[in-house]
Amino acid sequence: MGPTPSSGNHVTGYLALILHAHLPFVRHPEHDVFLEENWLFEAITETYLPLLGMFERLTRDRIPFRITMSMTPPLAAMLSDDLLRSRYARRIDQLVELARKEVDRTRNDPPFDKLARMYLARFVECRTMFNNWYAGDLIAAFRRFQDQGMLDIMTSAATHGYLPLMKPNDKAIRAQVRIGVSEYVRHFGRAPAGFWLPECGYAPGIDEILAENGIQYFVLESHGIAYATPRPRFGVFAPVYCPSGVAAFGRDIEASKQVWSAIEGYPGDHHYREFYRDAGYDLDYDYIRPYIHPDGNRIDTGIKYYRITGENRHKEPYDPLLARDKAEEHAGNFTFNRARQIERLEPGMGRKPVIVAPYDAELFGHWWYEGPDWLEFLFRKIALNKTVFETTTLGEYLEEYPVNQLVRPCASSWGWKGYHEVWLEGNNDWIYRHVHAAAERMCELAGTFARPSELERRTLNQAARELLLAQSSDWAFIMKTRTAVDYAVKRTKDHIRRFTRLYQELKARSIDEERLNELERRDNIFRDIDYTVYA
Repeated sequence: MGPTPSSGNHVTGYLALILHAHLPFVRHPEHDVFLEENWLFEAITETYLPLLGMFERLTRDRIPFRITMSMTPPLAAMLSDDLLRSRYARRIDQLVELARKEVDRTRNDPPFDKLARMYLARFVECRTMFNNWYAGDLIAAFRRFQDQGMLDIMTSAATHGYLPLMKPNDKAIRAQVRIGVSEYVRHFGRAPAGFWLPECGYAPGIDEILAENGIQYFVLESHGIAYATPRPRFGVFAPVYCPSGVAAFGRDIEASKQVWSAIEGYPGDHHYREFYRDAGYDLDYDYIRPYIHPDGNRIDTGIKYYRITGENRHKEPYDPLLARDKAEEHAGNFTFNRARQIERLEPGMGRKPVIVAPYDAELFGHWWYEGPDWLEFLFRKIALNKTVFETTTLGEYLEEYPVNQLVRPCASSWGWKGYHEVWLEGNNDWIYRHVHAAAERMCELAGTFARPSELERRTLNQAARELLLAQSSDWAFIMKTRTAVDYAVKRTKDHIRRFTRLYQELKARSIDEERLNELERRDNIFRDIDYTVYA
């Protein structure tokens, strides 16, 4: 076990930090280089490796910390995929080469030379960590910290499907949950205790399916708890039990806004690095071309030379030391505010409150470059300054307080407006008639093929994969936010078409094995999937 929190009498409450680590399954072996695979590569370099580095330093210095991460099945599948690992290794080699060229290019420009050397050191460190420290296996790296007791890893739905909008077919929800649980067991060697509802999307009855699969707790948006029946006595500052017996924790708005808000939150400070100004777009085209997409499209390189500065177009050079000082200052401010919040809450509760603060993991390092520094300062200040609170995990809090109020939470999400509108509106509502029809057909197939041949079994399993990939909430989200819309539409249509053809071939007892082989090679998620999960 790792270092345990001090248990002095000064502790009157807890902070439960949760990082939701998720990316959609993007893997295209049919292309040598594929643009959207960079989503994973950027997250490894800018978020996952910096977080692991932070865990390593805290452990080395014997700083007690507790943190929770959700690691979704699509992300775990990509992190453990040999093709994507090799492609990441190729990409980090490219970035090291580019950074070396930048050190040479900026040698007579001191502010930028310092930054170029910083990026070269960062990329070399990431390459060393990935290739030498962890041998490309980041799942094992995170699992080690879970086994040591510092990190609690939650699972999630199989492809991050938005569960409330699957309610017409509970078997589809059950499949998403059950496969998510089985994938977690395969990757982490234990049954999961916690479950991250994709987008915190909840509808009554989903907790019953979680209970069927041995889940002990999950997280809700604040109004999912606040508007429960009856009203929770302690609001979001203590868990509640659903009628199914699964515990629900509510997100604290105050702690979230300080970190998450683009306007009021820490990441908008003018001293922090500007995310939207990247060398991939600023530098001469012929110079940068070997490091962008082969088709000539400029892309982010992760080398960003400017700080946020202000609202105008002019940007000042980034100063990493000044930004690091700001991260320490903001960590101190967050610590102070949580201490005051807990001091206000504890006397009226008669128990230690828990402040639940979930964030997207990619906020830390990718969007907010200084985010991992902020987290590390936070853990060190909590441990060394003997604050009135400690960090905890949701499971540890339930162990200390196993008796909690019984309520019925209400439908909710952490999306815009707090309900289901992000995933069901004018840009994406067309998808649901197709995914619902495919889910019904998958259940039909599972009921029809009780004793399939080996070829039929493979086809049934691949049909289940295609359905699950079509159900990913990411495609509807991208359509709503108008980012990579063409890709999201194509992915949705491709998986529905592939499922439909497999369904028709099974019904006709005429399977194209050559095409099946290609689909198994391309959409290879969930190695051990069993189609009878839909039976």
